[in-house]
Formats: sequence, C-alpha cells, structure tokens
Amino acid sequence: MALLEISDLRKGFVTPDGAVMTVIDVPTFQLEAGAQTALSGPSGSGKTTFLNLIAGILAADGGSIRFDGSDLALLSESARDRHRARSFGYIFQTFNLLQGFTCVENVLLGMAFGPGPDRSRAEDLLKRMGLGNRLHHYPRQLSTGQQQRVAVARALANRPKLILADEPTGNLDPANARAALVLIRETCRESGASLLLVSHDPEVLARFGSNPLSLGELNRAAHPPA
Repeated sequence: MALLEISDLRKGFVTPDGAVMTVIDVPTFQLEAGAQTALSGPSGSGKTTFLNLIAGILAADGGSIRFDGSDLALLSESARDRHRARSFGYIFQTFNLLQGFTCVENVLLGMAFGPGPDRSRAEDLLKRMGLGNRLHHYPRQLSTGQQQRVAVARALANRPKLILADEPTGNLDPANARAALVLIRETCRESGASLLLVSHDPEVLARFGSNPLSLGELNRAAHPPA
C-alpha cells in the first residue's frame, strides 16, 4: 500500500470578480514509503497549494488524501494538526524561521507540536547539519545556506514519515543549492522518510531522473477545456 494516495483532489479560490478559479484538480497521485519524488512546474502552477493540501494546511474542496491508510479529510481540525506535526516535515521556500529564537530553539519549537521537545535530538540534528558552533545563533546571524540547514533540521526533528519540500533551493546560489539538495536527500534516506519536492529549477529536477514528473501533467486544472 502506498504511503500517500490522492484521488480526485480539487481546490479552487475565489477571484476578485467573484468567479472560482480551480487551481488543483488531480485525479490520482501516489507516493510509496521511502520514495523520493520531484514535481516540476513554473511559478504559479499550484505547487505550493498542492503541498499545503497534502499537509492539511489547506482544506480541499473535494477528493481524498489518504496517508498511511487514513483519510485526512475525516480528521477534525485539531486531529489534523496533530497528525501533521507527527507525520510530516515541511521545508518552506522562505524557511519560516522565527527570528527571535536561536537555531536550537527553532528546532525545539517545531518539536513542541509533535512528541515534545528533545534538546539532545535538536542539538544532534543541528550538529549533523554542520551547525554545532551555531546552536545559539539567531537566524539573522546566519547565512542563507545555514538558515536552510536549520529548516531541514526542524523538518526532520519529529521523525516524520514524509518530508514536503517547497522550492527548497530557490533562495540559494548554485553551489549551496546543490549542497542543500544532497543534504535533504541523504537525511531522508537515513531516517527512512519519503520526500516529495516541488521545484521549477531544471538542475534540481534532473537529480531525480531524466524525466521528472510535472504537476501540469497530473493537474486537470492546468488544461481547462476549450
């Protein structure tokens, strides 16, 4: 059985003129446990919306998202929040680090919504990311690449089954982008987490195979009838 199974997933937004614009209309998508998959798509194609639906940050208009055998739509909002904290790790494009907290505090705060803070694990993850001498630095005191590594550590802190990565190299120069991608993929393999990454960067996508999966191919909303 697939770890993630999506069927007839739909999401639309109301435009300023009152019309409903369908952004996501995905008939089917599956991700196996331990798999690493990249989805391509230009900016504005619905990649972030797709990940937010999977994570339960957004509620779908229709369809089903089954994760590890459970239909997420059947969970209450509070149960969905707990499920997200326990089962998903999310690497945001803009990192979403809290500027008033240190590196280790940012990771600990992420753990507070799951099994609970574990300072030893938080520090160990940051050390594995090469940030052992930056544990008590604030995000503003870090380079962009270092902030990225804090975000990766936070995403892995609760030992999630699935890592969602939204353009995780979008704010990095080419050298740091390559290093960050290697780091994300290696840490997912080590922890046994599946990885679903979305990107518009051809170099990033090429590392997942010669023919990366396109959200546009999955998404009927990208091909409205004439």
